[in-house]
Amino acid sequence: MENELTKGPVMQTMLRFAIPMIVGDLLQQCYNIADTLIVGRCLGENALAAVGSAFSLMTFLTSILLGLAMGSGTVFSVRFGQKDEKGLKEGILASFVLLGMVTLLLNLCVFAGIDWIIRFLRIPEELITMMHEYLLIIFAGLTGIFLYNFFASLLRSLGNSVIPLLFLAVSVCLNIGLDLWFVIGLERGVAGAAEATVLSQYISGFGIAVYTCMKFPHLFFRDKNVRLRAERMKEIAGFSALTCMQQSIMNLGILAVQGLVNSFGTTVMAAFAAAVKIDAFAYLPVQDFGNAFSIFIAQNYGAKKPDRIKKGIRTAALTAVSFSLLISLCVCLWAAPLMSFFIDASETAVITEGVRYLQIEGAFYALIGILFLLYGLYRALGRPGISVVLTAVSLGTRVMLAYILSAVPSVGVAGIWWSVPIGWFLADTLGILYYLLNRKRLLYFPQLP
Repeated sequence: MENELTKGPVMQTMLRFAIPMIVGDLLQQCYNIADTLIVGRCLGENALAAVGSAFSLMTFLTSILLGLAMGSGTVFSVRFGQKDEKGLKEGILASFVLLGMVTLLLNLCVFAGIDWIIRFLRIPEELITMMHEYLLIIFAGLTGIFLYNFFASLLRSLGNSVIPLLFLAVSVCLNIGLDLWFVIGLERGVAGAAEATVLSQYISGFGIAVYTCMKFPHLFFRDKNVRLRAERMKEIAGFSALTCMQQSIMNLGILAVQGLVNSFGTTVMAAFAAAVKIDAFAYLPVQDFGNAFSIFIAQNYGAKKPDRIKKGIRTAALTAVSFSLLISLCVCLWAAPLMSFFIDASETAVITEGVRYLQIEGAFYALIGILFLLYGLYRALGRPGISVVLTAVSLGTRVMLAYILSAVPSVGVAGIWWSVPIGWFLADTLGILYYLLNRKRLLYFPQLP
């Protein structure tokens, strides 16, 4: 067993646990940022557009595995809070089998349907060959993604958020070095960027797997009392399926918007590819803080500490909103220099469109900060279905308004950008109202399973 989040000052405990997670996922974003930066600077607008579209697709596929890992982590955290080691071991086994099967299925589906996927994304004719080459390689990294997210989720649920950060830091540095070597030195083009990313993903995945098995052998070595049980599979599937559905809906909506963006041509595609990296990097800290908050709540839920849960909710809300407002100010003020970091200053049309995107969406990061907390809260309290509903409201609104507003000549592509904060606002309103109306039922539970 590792660190407990059920003791000590709430703010310090939550931040001490969250900061390594935030730094780790910021490093993980460097995988994609390295690709985008090197490809955009060295290979030009078309290559940047192709890699950017592939990023949206890989985010969707990764979200399925991430959702399953996050749902599993909630179960692990509850069992850890209850000090139920046998239940924790059986949950680990059930989760690993489930995620492994889903990873295999995803690999089969994406390789078989790669041509259909390219058509669905409405890729311009001049980018199809480049996109096909990139996707064939990047899809091969799904197993590495599965291994890293499963073991990172397990370690975090035990209160250890530092080790995943260390493995990821090494992998990111390797990825950047390989990117430069493969793309510039070996002149491998977009294929080289994909190869660098996949190799780095496998190193982090296998590395953290070996470490976890050696550090906690009692959780993995054969125990005659621990076996793959149907009820554990059902429990993991119950938590993970809805969390996975939430993540998938979120990124499927983004994928649908990507297709609409692509219909506006290569310039808008390239602007979106760069701006969305800045966007994701900007609000990633509050997303990870929401995940850390969820584990904090889950451990205290397992330990039956409702007063600590309520204090954690107030502390987390104040922290997330304050940080989000600061990041909004920075992104809105420095949107143009940030865009110039990814694309040559001579590409003025690309930079102008990217700045417009960032100044519209970036002004409202506090809304998504609140939404991430709501996702984490309902997942930890055993109500992942509410998170799914909030995601459907947010993304449904975004997709619907994106298509409606962008069709208005006087609005155009800006309608796609404005649809995002509107969706966040509606989901926040619904999530907060549900909490206020059901607070006693959510926080006062008679008996945990």
